[in-house]
Amino acid sequence: MELGIALDPSDPGALAGRWDELAGLADERGLALVVVATPDGSARPAAGLDPWTAATWLAGRTRGISIGVDLPDLPAPSPKDAAAPWPTVVAKAKESFDALAPGRLVTDASAWVTAPRGASAEELSTLAEQGRPVVVPVDSARDVQRLAALADAASGTVPPQRSLAARSRRRPGIDYASVPKSLAAHAIEPGDPGYDGVRSTYLRGGSPGLVLRPGTPDEVADALGFARRHTHLPLGIRSAGHGISGRSTNKGGLVVDLRRMNGIEVLDPARRLVRIGPGATWKQVAAALHPHGWALGSGDYGGVGVGGLATAGGIGLLGRAHGLTIDHLRAVELVLADGSKVRASADEHPDLFWAVRGAGANFGVGTAFEFQADPVGQVGHAHLTFLTTDIAKAMADFGRVASEAPRDTTVFFITGRPRQGQWSYQLLGIVDNPDPDVIVERLTPFAQTGLLAQQQVVVTPYMGVMASAADVGPEGQRGFGDPVSRSAFLPKLTPEFAQDAAALLRTGKVYFFELRAMGGAIADVPAGDTAFPHRASAFQVTAMGAGHDTVNGLWDPLRHHFDGLYLSFETDRRPERLHDAFPPTVLNRLREIKRRYDPGNLFRDNFNIDPYPDARTTSADALPS
Repeated sequence: MELGIALDPSDPGALAGRWDELAGLADERGLALVVVATPDGSARPAAGLDPWTAATWLAGRTRGISIGVDLPDLPAPSPKDAAAPWPTVVAKAKESFDALAPGRLVTDASAWVTAPRGASAEELSTLAEQGRPVVVPVDSARDVQRLAALADAASGTVPPQRSLAARSRRRPGIDYASVPKSLAAHAIEPGDPGYDGVRSTYLRGGSPGLVLRPGTPDEVADALGFARRHTHLPLGIRSAGHGISGRSTNKGGLVVDLRRMNGIEVLDPARRLVRIGPGATWKQVAAALHPHGWALGSGDYGGVGVGGLATAGGIGLLGRAHGLTIDHLRAVELVLADGSKVRASADEHPDLFWAVRGAGANFGVGTAFEFQADPVGQVGHAHLTFLTTDIAKAMADFGRVASEAPRDTTVFFITGRPRQGQWSYQLLGIVDNPDPDVIVERLTPFAQTGLLAQQQVVVTPYMGVMASAADVGPEGQRGFGDPVSRSAFLPKLTPEFAQDAAALLRTGKVYFFELRAMGGAIADVPAGDTAFPHRASAFQVTAMGAGHDTVNGLWDPLRHHFDGLYLSFETDRRPERLHDAFPPTVLNRLREIKRRYDPGNLFRDNFNIDPYPDARTTSADALPS
């Protein structure tokens, strides 16, 4: 039986120190809750403290007890009512309260039941049968001691693992009581103090109902077993949470967070073979490989997790010199939808190995990746900033120079909204050569594409390139909103494309636009060797804005320039986008493999390859139990 106390903020004694004694004693004796409530249930007492102020004050005077304030759903108030609470202000107040006293606020009165003042033990026991804490109005320390003694004496009572405040924030449709024991110690619910550190990703705000954080393949299998019992909920798989697509968080669903699985070890120095966990970041990988004189190409930012990038492609700053990240993958260990564990390589489950390299999020959870690293010494790392009034010409000039550059040179083009008819654009690049004279020679043609406003060129190990990424600590990623991104592959950067892209940018509705140079070693791999078929592309294009309809209206007129799209940077989940990502023969093969390894489509909340696209629904009964 859980018991708590109710305090009246209109009581003059609230300011006389008596509340400190009562709330502190309730906290010390292990009662479940202190509720701040007026006798008539109104939100605004006639005198004394308002409930919000009282609750905040009590939180500062106690250590761990939950604080209850009845906060009903608020309609939009009349602008003429200066005293009416505004929902946005109340939401900010709750956020501030959580910063002061994490995981202790309860704002839904249905989370507790109120007993009459002085209720007997029998009355309290009867009310407790509703499965909610029972709160009793108190006037003295004797009242609190009586309730504490009754709670202690309640036979057969098992103290809850989480506070009432935490349990009150649980989301519907999740059987929290059935979380596997192997995962319970590290699981995070919406009411837990660490929730803000796992709810969002780098660019996107989220509010999952439960985050499971396995540390071993067996625990991943347990997490997927839990997910199979909750197929009515969204399911996100997260390595580090940087992904632009934002699919590793959700609202009200499940997230399997792999950041604890971040080991890095050298398996075979002679072959430069390394084994890396999905939760490691590429910054950590670059630092671990540096003492050996090795590197693995890995996008352009060290905070990206290994798991997501290693199953989608990996178009990075070493791409033209060394190929895609997936081109260095030699084996992957996976937990499949049914919980079984497999190893996929050229010799073991070769069909699965083919699919994982380009469409891996559809087939299982990667728990370890074996890569063959490249010998990479000092490189030239360039960050150049330009100004121009003719973004189309700058883009076209960049496209020509980047395509003609030797394969040791990979440069990305980044711009956004114009300001007073002028654009700033940045070129980020690597020259895979330690000789300063060669680096200058390679970069000089790029420096002539616009008015050079700022430059930084350094000779550094690849570790130095990745080291600029911020470390993600316990506070986690702090993305917010719902950014919209569109992605495509460009066979050639023509003057016509540059003009159309400039028209898109002139609208001011796209705040981020990037061209990633491809070619070189990326094109050396035959298109059919992996599920990444767009090997002949010259560039990968990304545009980001706000609102799907707005971005679609700007992006769709450019589609005739494109051939395919890159999964990692695409937020459009419409099924027809699959046909942009994969040619028919590739998509058909992927569907066949999907039917073999995930017939129930458990891994569906990503860029989903539906195993049965012609069926109206896919029965959850097809999932192994």
